[in-house]
Amino acid sequence: MGPNSAPDFSRNVHCLLGLPFDIIGLASAVASVEQAVRDRKPLFISTPNLNFLIASQTDTNFRDSVIHSELSLADGMPVVWLARILGIPISERVAGSTLFEALRSRADSPQTRLVSVYFFGGPDGVAKAAGNRLNQTSAASMRCVGTQSPGFGSILDMSDSATISHINESGADFVVVSLGARKGQAWIEHNRASLQAPVISHLGAVVNMVAGAIERAPVWMQRTGLEWLWRIKEEPTLWRRYFDDGIALLRLLFTRILPLAWINRRFSPSASQIRAAHLTLHESADEVQITLSGPWVAGNLERLREAFERAAARQQAVKLDLSALTFADSAFFGLLLLLHGHQHRAGLPLYIVSASCIARQLAYFAGVSYLLGAEK
Repeated sequence: MGPNSAPDFSRNVHCLLGLPFDIIGLASAVASVEQAVRDRKPLFISTPNLNFLIASQTDTNFRDSVIHSELSLADGMPVVWLARILGIPISERVAGSTLFEALRSRADSPQTRLVSVYFFGGPDGVAKAAGNRLNQTSAASMRCVGTQSPGFGSILDMSDSATISHINESGADFVVVSLGARKGQAWIEHNRASLQAPVISHLGAVVNMVAGAIERAPVWMQRTGLEWLWRIKEEPTLWRRYFDDGIALLRLLFTRILPLAWINRRFSPSASQIRAAHLTLHESADEVQITLSGPWVAGNLERLREAFERAAARQQAVKLDLSALTFADSAFFGLLLLLHGHQHRAGLPLYIVSASCIARQLAYFAGVSYLLGAEK
């Protein structure tokens, strides 16, 4: 998505701890990749897991990279568990490695479209080994058309014209990046406008798994949330990261998740209140102002989707008045993140000109209070 193109406000996206998550299963994710390849439509896929949730609390660029993506998949059972506590309808973990394997293992049929892949990153020689192995085993559904192992330089070092040209000249449909989550997301953000491949994603362990350097955990461990134990067995240096993330998870559980779950139950609106929610949109020569009153939740967001789409299309400053907002759920904040992402990438301001007490409380526990800090 270019900096001036509007996001898809029809996405069924919910906010969890400041990150957007698409409510989508594995089959639909595979179909999204196939459609992007067929239509040559940009599809930046983020796969936020617990480590993403923790890191994004303090790293705004990392957080925004997920918000800027066209598809955000819940990669990690802790994400699914937290969502269940809050009533967010994430029912299925869709790990990046699972998505890649599903694309790779598609049955050979007239409807199966070959996906060409470019591996960028990973330890020296591993990307090439992954490409060779992929071409030996997945010729009907996926083919590797190029690899690079750029080492451990800076984002700029890995973004020179020769590097980008090599990727583009390969004709790849899908660029798989493996540089470490923060660096990989940053590299994608820096280069996505120059890359011609429609699909791009940081899938950290995929290159190692395809190359056979590490093995994927058994399915039962993936489904029960114990894959981290297997990953430590395969990569012992990961224990420290998992330990730190576990401590941070407990902190967020008691300071954000459980209080938000209580507020959701305490202030959840009735059906009649939801129907009575009101929206006004005022357009002027240099800005769009949207005023909301009443509760805004998944069941009444269609008018808001249309208003956000109209506002984004005008390429102007957007002001939101939430002074009369009485409740908002994760779907509302997910939609707000899409608007924020568009305005941010386009260099346009998004102002919350006023917010009710409940709006402030909900925004804090949802991890988006920084948006209210832009008050004017």
